[in-house]
Amino acid sequence: MPTPTPPKLPSRYRLYVDESGDHTYNLLDDPSHRYLGLLGVWFRQVDDYVAFADSLESFKRNIFGPRPDKPVVLHRSDIVNRKGPFGLLCNAEAQARFDAGLLDIIGRASFRIVCVVIDKKTHLQRSASPFHPYHYCLAAMLDRYTGWLNYKSAVGDVMAESRGGEEDRQLKQAYRRVYESGTLAVGHQHHQRALTSKDIKIQDKRVNIAGLQLADVLAYPIKQTCLVEKGLTPDPGNIFGKRVVQCCEDKLNRHEGRGQVWEYGKVLL
Repeated sequence: MPTPTPPKLPSRYRLYVDESGDHTYNLLDDPSHRYLGLLGVWFRQVDDYVAFADSLESFKRNIFGPRPDKPVVLHRSDIVNRKGPFGLLCNAEAQARFDAGLLDIIGRASFRIVCVVIDKKTHLQRSASPFHPYHYCLAAMLDRYTGWLNYKSAVGDVMAESRGGEEDRQLKQAYRRVYESGTLAVGHQHHQRALTSKDIKIQDKRVNIAGLQLADVLAYPIKQTCLVEKGLTPDPGNIFGKRVVQCCEDKLNRHEGRGQVWEYGKVLL
């Protein structure tokens, strides 16, 4: 008898998550505090992600030189404020090479994006006991991520950036609740069919993880794009963040048939 063909294993993905803004209900009249954005990028493991991670390391080595014992970790606030190794970007030529190289590797990479933004002021006004903003955004993001995985007959897990001891403990609990009980929109079977782990992975920003660095770089400009499109903040004009968003516009999650991005790749709570 011929040897039976082993069943094809489903493709595996990993979602990397970072935020722009804070999760507190303080200073809500200040737009920089009013809106929290949670951004996730997911890559097919291993090929697509390894290709991106390799290109990111090559890019950083070309800009900053070899740093085997202290790798450069992309962090948007450090880049903007020229902190640490990013002081090199005070040089106009280095800045131009950095900008062009970053846009190139993001544009060439294969991944998907979801950005969930919450208006904390409105949420607080409408609810006697409002949800934790970060956890509310995470639940909405997991609905989209697992929906995409189920549609593709794929599976995946989730990694988020560490935010501190107590915040990390609460995040693990929030993720587990979604896995075990589902969300307001989707039952737990939907999530358990797609997620390979009942636990979220959490890593420190200082660890050189390519997916978390990409989520960090994209979180603020894509959040701001969402707010501008909804008329919640003025258009900032011709800034580099717009070029970043434009180079990955086609990577936003969308309805497979209609191509609709809002409610799939961009979500406002």
